[in-house]
Amino acid sequence: NKLNSLGKLSLSNREKIVYPLIFVSIILALFIVDIANKQIADNQSKIKNRLLENSELIAIKKFIINNIKSPFENINYRVKKGDTLVKILKNHQIKNQDIDKAISEFKKHNKSSNIMSGFDIFLTIRNNKSLKENSLESMSIPISKSVTIEIYRDEHKKLISEKIITQLFKKVRLVENKIENSLYASAVESTIEPNIIIEFARIFGFEIDFQRDIRKNDYFKIVYEKYFDENGEFIKSGSILYTHMNVNGREITLYKFGNDKSYGYFDVNGKSVEKALMKTPINGARLSSSFGMRKHPIQGFNKMHTGTDFAAPMGTPIMASGSGTITRAKWCGGGGNCIKIKHNSTYETIYAHMKSFAAGMKVGKKVRQGQIIGYVGSTGMSTGPHLHYEVIINGKKVNSQKLKLPSGKVLKDDERKQFEIHRIKTDVLIAELIAKNN
Repeated sequence: NKLNSLGKLSLSNREKIVYPLIFVSIILALFIVDIANKQIADNQSKIKNRLLENSELIAIKKFIINNIKSPFENINYRVKKGDTLVKILKNHQIKNQDIDKAISEFKKHNKSSNIMSGFDIFLTIRNNKSLKENSLESMSIPISKSVTIEIYRDEHKKLISEKIITQLFKKVRLVENKIENSLYASAVESTIEPNIIIEFARIFGFEIDFQRDIRKNDYFKIVYEKYFDENGEFIKSGSILYTHMNVNGREITLYKFGNDKSYGYFDVNGKSVEKALMKTPINGARLSSSFGMRKHPIQGFNKMHTGTDFAAPMGTPIMASGSGTITRAKWCGGGGNCIKIKHNSTYETIYAHMKSFAAGMKVGKKVRQGQIIGYVGSTGMSTGPHLHYEVIINGKKVNSQKLKLPSGKVLKDDERKQFEIHRIKTDVLIAELIAKNN
């Protein structure tokens, strides 16, 4: 029994010694394996580096890099004294065909091909090493502090250009003149830009019939914005700020009021000049045939004339007399090319015998009051170039020249106070411009 007890005791002691030894052995083995793996990895890295140092592999690597490199190159070039556009492009090995086209495009916006030193020109070129010449992809050329010429390839890969205005300087101009023959002729004589003349006619078109109301020695005054670059070159005209007419003994003064996105023209009492429809949708025409019974000039018998005819030169712009949606834009038989506009649930207008429609005019197109919708022609049953204009109220054709339209908006409360302040400031500005002109 004692021997058995001693045997069991010694076995227990052995377990206490053996198990820790096994654990230590496992840890030691893992450590040795880790060191071996690191050694193998180091050896592999050294072998890889030796392989990469091989001249043939280096050549292959260079070949791959050169072939995956983008063929496009961006260049920022500062213009030096004596540089020309041709010289710069030749120095960058641009092919002659692209140089000729770039110079041609540049001269569309700038008379000379000379450029000012000190400016940075940005080029994007396509390298073509096999032909030892490059293609011009785009080019940005500042010609002043406020104007840059952009030359680039369009969707058809052709070089085109665009003049970018980065900064403009606004001036306010006052023009006044007597009307000898027509408003249009007197405005042109005063060197007023065409778009300002059209806007002027649109504004007063609510109050004045330019074909019947104007008398010799009637008078107009316009104050409007003009924009220039830093060299004083005219770029574009802006808004009409103030306008005044003395027509057949009647004086009308109007002020622009509101922000650039939403504004209107109001008289001295804060009443808007704008109505549902303009009196005449065409400028520079004469009334050639009134609404009512008449002998038809082609058919030769008496017939109701359901519109008003305005004789005008071929191609004269025709305006939408009110904002609305086009419901017809097609050939209308005897009416030739015609457009019909639905303005609201009450008013519709028709414009017939057009030479052509303005770009984009089609059924469903929304147009604004005064927008050009077409041009005077003599299509359909017509004896000469004129506009046949009809106004329809609740489905019934009426005489547009005797139409009494609802008055426009009247400013009230805070808007009226703001308008009065604005009106006084505008009057002061006009007094300063008159004193300056004198």
